[in-house]
Amino acid sequence: MAVLVTRPHPDDEATAAALRDRGFEVLRAPMLRFEPVMFRDDEDALYGAVIVTSANALRAIASQLAGSRLVKLPLFAVGEHTAAAARDAGFTQVTAARGDASALRDLVLAGVKAKQLKKASTLLYLAGADLARDLAGELGEKGFAVVTHTTYRMVPASSLPREICDAFVANQIEAVLHYSRRSARAFLEAARAGGVEISALALPQCCISSAVAAVLRDAGATQVTAAAEADENALFEALGRALRPRSGSNL
Repeated sequence: MAVLVTRPHPDDEATAAALRDRGFEVLRAPMLRFEPVMFRDDEDALYGAVIVTSANALRAIASQLAGSRLVKLPLFAVGEHTAAAARDAGFTQVTAARGDASALRDLVLAGVKAKQLKKASTLLYLAGADLARDLAGELGEKGFAVVTHTTYRMVPASSLPREICDAFVANQIEAVLHYSRRSARAFLEAARAGGVEISALALPQCCISSAVAAVLRDAGATQVTAAAEADENALFEALGRALRPRSGSNL
């Protein structure tokens, strides 16, 4: 019995390795495909800091950041995973929030109180093409000017790999991990297209947040567990809770 990881590549590899270390068999079916978008820095723009809600926003422009003026700015990241990507890209003044946009907004506001940032600063928001929340608008209401640059897009997969559909039919999957609302919706569409929606939704669905969990519940899944916090360790704990009555997992 395997856990199905729907996280985009290459992050799915790290997740798969972490699950195997915990004794799980793993199958992977990335539901979103990463595509970089051309980025041009406006050299005349004066930014007080950079904000980032996904490591992908940094991966997309990593080659352009080497020696860039941007890496000298303070960077506020949505969580530790994104903060690590920022450090890898060359940023040295990196502060991480606790995993969601609300926490990132509050972190930026706290940066003003800590004198890391001036209140009227212009912020460079490196973002994806599809935003679940208007973070720029929320910060704008607090007096910041936010310049949003799209550096990547995530394209939904149209289908599940044949071997994954076969695994659902053969009852070889014991749970599914979901990392975003968009990837959860893509999974539902792909499962429906592959004729395995009923089999898939009968299994425990473990979600990185309550917002992601709502997508699965709305689709009819009855065994839905949300992580207590928006990070992978908490998601693994949710997986353990979901499977404990069924298999006695040692998570």
